[in-house]
Amino acid sequence: MSPRIAGSPADRARYDRATATLDAPLAVVDLRAFDANARDLVRRAGGKPVRVASKSVRCRALLERVLAREGFSGVMSYSLAESLWLARSGFPDVLLAYPSADRAGFAELTSDPKLAAAVTVVVDDPAQLALIDAARAGNGRSEEVRVCLEMDTSLRLLGGRVRIGALRSPLRDPVRLAEVARAIDRRPGFRLVGLMAYEAHVAGVGDAVAGRPLRSRAVRLMQSVAREQLAARRAEAVRAVRAVAELEFVNGGGTGSVESTVAEDAVTEVAAGSGLFVPGLFDHYSSFRGRPAALFALPVVRRPGVGVVTVAGGGYVASGAAGRDRLPVPHLPAGLRLDAREGAGEVQTPLLGHPADDLLVGDKVWFRHAKAGELCERFDVLSLIDGDRITGTVPTYRGEGHTFL
Repeated sequence: MSPRIAGSPADRARYDRATATLDAPLAVVDLRAFDANARDLVRRAGGKPVRVASKSVRCRALLERVLAREGFSGVMSYSLAESLWLARSGFPDVLLAYPSADRAGFAELTSDPKLAAAVTVVVDDPAQLALIDAARAGNGRSEEVRVCLEMDTSLRLLGGRVRIGALRSPLRDPVRLAEVARAIDRRPGFRLVGLMAYEAHVAGVGDAVAGRPLRSRAVRLMQSVAREQLAARRAEAVRAVRAVAELEFVNGGGTGSVESTVAEDAVTEVAAGSGLFVPGLFDHYSSFRGRPAALFALPVVRRPGVGVVTVAGGGYVASGAAGRDRLPVPHLPAGLRLDAREGAGEVQTPLLGHPADDLLVGDKVWFRHAKAGELCERFDVLSLIDGDRITGTVPTYRGEGHTFL
């Protein structure tokens, strides 16, 4: 499976010049590509605000950079501890998009008016509300918790016997969503302000995989049916929940589904994050084409034979179901590939292909991670490249001492 987005010799020359005095392993963000991707997300959103998904960035400085742009508004976070940290750092609108069982975090959230005003937490089960109430039981004062309901978006076929989509919320039926909304409305200390529905099977599955035309056509057909079904059901769910509470926002989508999600009148904002870095998994979409912005370099340390070099490290495997698509992608010089028997190794990675014969010990090979923000769990800092020079170095979450999950 070869990537659709190929690296250019000019890009390699720029990155090598910019990092000539730095030893690999190292990670960089190409600011011109990052900003171009941000502009494209805003264009694709067609006037609706884009909430930036922090798990796909994991760097405060870059979150601040993109949120300073017109068209972006708010953060979609992945951890309660992260949400509180961002709120303490001055981010005024943080939507925690995953349920949490962090009792200490909820105790802090419910005791601090600044945090309670900035953070909204996703729920899909009254038991989660009970956990929050138990966490705040010892507080001298207790702030109202802003709550967002999550709706299941999976595609159901053949009378429900076939299910396509991520196993997320149990709340699918608009009637059931309204019931939980009423339970929130009746419960002191909570205020329902939003509805979220993430269509992972549309936003997160490429529909133009190189060398797999039949699979790509099947994905496009599935996504067409899913979009039509979801649009009707989401509109009905929003009407049902709005009859109970005055919602501030209805969030949906992701990088791969921006256009179709914002086309729904019921949706008020779209979430996106991976489209800023454009990792390997996002090479395979027909609806958009981004520019790789986040890369990491590994040094050549061996030349085992003709057409082979070995780089140090490399085992930066992405989360999800194990498979070749979760491996990092050798990007520059173009034409290198992983060894099918060894893949990306913990301490060394062999690379095959004719460009290997032109590489010397100490040269850099540039890679792209399969997913976006997970790269930042491997590096303390990101070097920011503008053209062929480094204009700054910023810490990742890890570099600021945080590994939230």
